[in-house]
Amino acid sequence: MTVDEIKSSYFDHFSKEGSVFLSSVSPTPMPRPELIGWSASLAQLLNIDRSEVTLQILAGNKLPPGFKPYASRYGGHQFGHWAGQLGDGRAITLGQVVNLKGIFEVQIKGSGLTPYSRRGDGRAVLRSSLREFICSEAMFALNIPTTRALSLSLTGEKVIRDILYDGNPQSEKGAIVTRVSPSFVRFGNFEILAADKNVDALRKLADYIIQTHFPASMELEGPTRYAEFFRQVVTKTADLMSDWMAVGFVHGVMNTDNMSILGLTIDYGPYGWVEEFDPDFTPNTTDFSHRRYRFSHQPQVALWNLNALAQALLPLIQDKDLVKKALDIYQSQYETSFLQKFSNKLGIDLAANEMDASFISEMLGLLYITQNDYTRFFRYLCSENFESHFLDFIQKNSYLEKVSQEYVDRWKVWLKEYIDRVSRNTSIERLNAMKQVNPSIIFRNYLAQQAIDRADQGDYTLIETYLKELMQPFNDRSLTDDPITFKRPEWANDRPGCSILSCSS
Repeated sequence: MTVDEIKSSYFDHFSKEGSVFLSSVSPTPMPRPELIGWSASLAQLLNIDRSEVTLQILAGNKLPPGFKPYASRYGGHQFGHWAGQLGDGRAITLGQVVNLKGIFEVQIKGSGLTPYSRRGDGRAVLRSSLREFICSEAMFALNIPTTRALSLSLTGEKVIRDILYDGNPQSEKGAIVTRVSPSFVRFGNFEILAADKNVDALRKLADYIIQTHFPASMELEGPTRYAEFFRQVVTKTADLMSDWMAVGFVHGVMNTDNMSILGLTIDYGPYGWVEEFDPDFTPNTTDFSHRRYRFSHQPQVALWNLNALAQALLPLIQDKDLVKKALDIYQSQYETSFLQKFSNKLGIDLAANEMDASFISEMLGLLYITQNDYTRFFRYLCSENFESHFLDFIQKNSYLEKVSQEYVDRWKVWLKEYIDRVSRNTSIERLNAMKQVNPSIIFRNYLAQQAIDRADQGDYTLIETYLKELMQPFNDRSLTDDPITFKRPEWANDRPGCSILSCSS
């Protein structure tokens, strides 16, 4: 299917159904919009110029011809509990750009009240918008499926937020981030229709998504079509989870309304990165008591969410055995993808090795016990003659004052086996291949906080600097001399925004 076959946008397809799918809504005009962040690569993809007219459009102050803004209706399970109707409470999709490079829905987040704002004000603040803007593009550069971000703008208004929900609200700069995706449809869009028992609407939504994004499945008839559609969602979601685990990304709030039907990373709220390796790490203060969305639990949560989606699609698939067959793919798909990604990260040739989970588990266990920095560890393995100073690196890369001799000895054993396995890889391109999957930098929370602090003072230079660097995450950088590669400094250990976050935005 080519993009020329797309006959109508999501709005055109569903606006006649009224509030079952979406609600027409206009953005609230912003008094003094100011563009402070811009993704040149995405702008080129969309064929959009950086101009005053563009700024006014992306601030919601002006609409181009043909754009029909709306907020989408969906539901969701939040922290494992059905939350009922949710919807775009502060995001408004302006319209759809279709060109020879693809389909792009353009959405502005923080643009004012919608029918789904509930008790919110429809606004967003600078700190969360900045984090989403840069991290969306950083994830894209890491080759991880994601929504993208075109721009970051100040609104000229102040927004009141209680960042830690501790009864101390503060006035913050308001902001809008422009998000771009082939589709913003989530698991929750299907869940709310199933909760309504509106099978006709459920089928219409499924057919639209299949026709637009999974066109080969339209050739199938009846329940088989929807079973195959679900199977593809399962596969994409499993692959996404292995991507997250490979780079140490923690989403922080994997509710079903934050799960993309296309297997994209969506809704960058209280996300974080595993720095000192900890399987139980969650960046979300709201999740501290149960750690449902902790790093190591993300693959299991994704499967739980897929089960929720399966229940929503059951009226279309009809056959529980077909649903089970699709869900059964998840674990094997995830394990295969995970093993391949970690083999690539380690530079181990699967064809020449009996790669087993115990070897990886020992490595991850040692990373955890010795509190080694996850990203820096894998990048160090890309070094020439890494084995010469490996144990010294382990000491310096740890967040502990000193790694005990017991664990130094265990690292020695692991290193010996690793060298043996790597020696079976005869490819002269091994190190270069490893460098293409092990980034030298990630958008650590303390880097984000530095950019936020500067921006709060009216200095937006770090936004451009970090975006430029993070769009080239696999470049060679010195792990000892380049500050952007450094592990989290001590001053950031306990500071809000640097290691922990809330859902407040």
